[in-house]
Amino acid sequence: MTSPALDELRATAVLLDLDGTLTDSAPAITASIAETLATFGYPALDPDTMLRFVGPPVREGLREIAGVAESDIDAMVDEYRDRYGRRMLDVPLYPGILELVRSWHAAGVPLAVATAKPQHMAEPVLEHVGLTPYFTAICGAPPEERHDIPGIEVKAGVIARALAELAAAGADLTHAVMVGDRHHDVAGAAANGIAVVLAAWGYGRPGEEAGAAAVVGSSAELATLLGARLAS
Repeated sequence: MTSPALDELRATAVLLDLDGTLTDSAPAITASIAETLATFGYPALDPDTMLRFVGPPVREGLREIAGVAESDIDAMVDEYRDRYGRRMLDVPLYPGILELVRSWHAAGVPLAVATAKPQHMAEPVLEHVGLTPYFTAICGAPPEERHDIPGIEVKAGVIARALAELAAAGADLTHAVMVGDRHHDVAGAAANGIAVVLAAWGYGRPGEEAGAAAVVGSSAELATLLGARLAS
């Protein structure tokens, strides 16, 4: 598949990231990371740095953002997931997201979630916020990823699996579009030959939009770009 040009972004299928795209999960994630770092004796990080943990796999964040020693990684991932698991449902949807997802579904546009969050965590979050019935596929990372795989490769693999599940369900992938908020989404979509739209309401930093077909600032802008009518 080749990425469609911006003026052709009338999506035949839409893949969506979870954290920072559908749900505002930063408070739950950053609180759990902060507690984990403190438990293992690592210094506290400033709020802006903490936001960088939202999106990529936690293992990558601990290593590259917090400088955690490799010998501590596995235990800290377990600690984080335990703490995050207690608060992971305390996440709101971004404004207009529920209406937009309902609109796509009502119009017959196949939808998938493609997230680097472990599958067993993504599924209850989507169920809790009421989005599960609208998605043909919900694809997350394997639950206990112990080997060293870069976050971009993880995201590319998740997107590939979501596309395969959509195709198996008979979806038209001619103009499949990925919607996310981080450079992992941009690179993962490019690896799979599909266009990506960056959600500016998420946790991306300046420059992460490079390679995206478009950047949108609201669900209404996203609806217009991808040819949807917001449901009331």
